[in-house]
Amino acid sequence: MNILVFNPGSSTLKFGLFDLSDKGPTAKVLVSGSVASIGSEHSTLKISAMTQIAPLNETIEAKTAAQATEHIVRRLLASGYKDDRATETIDAVGFRVVHGGARYIEPTRVTMSVLDELRALGNLAPLHVPADVAALEEVGRLLPDVPLVAVFDTAFHQTLPPVAYTYALPVELSNRYGLRRYGFHGISHAYVSARLIAHLGRGAKDTKVITCHLGNGASICAVRDGQSIEISMGFTPLEGLVMGTRSGDIDAGLVLYLIRAAGMTPNAVDKLLNNESGLLGVSNLSADVRDLEQAAREGNISAELALELFAYRASKYIAAFTAALEGLDAIAFTGGIGEHSASMRRRICRRLRFFGVHIEDELNEAATGNADSRISANGNVLQTWVIPTDEERQIALSTFKQLRDS
Repeated sequence: MNILVFNPGSSTLKFGLFDLSDKGPTAKVLVSGSVASIGSEHSTLKISAMTQIAPLNETIEAKTAAQATEHIVRRLLASGYKDDRATETIDAVGFRVVHGGARYIEPTRVTMSVLDELRALGNLAPLHVPADVAALEEVGRLLPDVPLVAVFDTAFHQTLPPVAYTYALPVELSNRYGLRRYGFHGISHAYVSARLIAHLGRGAKDTKVITCHLGNGASICAVRDGQSIEISMGFTPLEGLVMGTRSGDIDAGLVLYLIRAAGMTPNAVDKLLNNESGLLGVSNLSADVRDLEQAAREGNISAELALELFAYRASKYIAAFTAALEGLDAIAFTGGIGEHSASMRRRICRRLRFFGVHIEDELNEAATGNADSRISANGNVLQTWVIPTDEERQIALSTFKQLRDS
């Protein structure tokens, strides 16, 4: 079975074509690529095929994710990508949807009624869900006879216990508006935690692991027995860690103060907390850890503070989630920062030595995100790993399982 996967971001759309005809988790990647800078005047389509076809890199018009989706599907169906018989058909499509609310707790076959329900969830994630729905509709138009499966980024966290997902608000208000902690990055946390548990070598039962997805968006997840029981992100992706441009945890009273005393509108506060804060806001320089690490080496105090704040918040969450798990077997770092910044991993782990987190400098420096890499000593009971995430593969696997079991 050839499964085409779409993984949309705020201004990018990653995709991959996977062959899951027989071996499932060891599926062959046939084609991968992305559309970058969606919404700008010069979007870029890149395709790499696992055949003899030359890579593609061209400028396209993609003002929306739906338009980018159309370019991808038409290009994959074009004759230039049919010299390998394996790429001649698309048997199913898996599509990442950011928010499934409390209703969608597993991969779901997309129908007209599902699309209508997803539209109703638009207020929970207004920057993402409407665009996801439009792109899903475009896929359905282009491939009307191909099964389409939505894979939800919130679904992995539907196993959170009430004590973890409940906000201390009046219950009637919470029920009316769906005010609860949903969590995000679930597709990544599901993939990485499964890889980490496999490395422990004893099955999921009785395992207690923490996965750290650290990138421009960042979250930490506690996984017991293979199921998410706590996540740093909440009702929106704004809660939790310091991120590239997001503030992470702040006093809710601070928002009220900005509105009342500083005269800011709700939209202005939204922009401040989501787009102008985090590493960018503290450093007044960049949201990119690579830039900040270079600046810190050159003596930039604000860059150093931003990096330390990022690490400090992450280490606090790891310690707190160890308490939620009532123990810990292993930690995994993933995401752009988690996979590629040995310095940030060292900053985070330094504060966790008191309960057994010890990484080896040489192993840490050698881990570059190209493969699963253990960075703790072999004799260390509490294992620490760097595991590259693969959301597209996880979406393909989830799509395959939904169609197989339905």
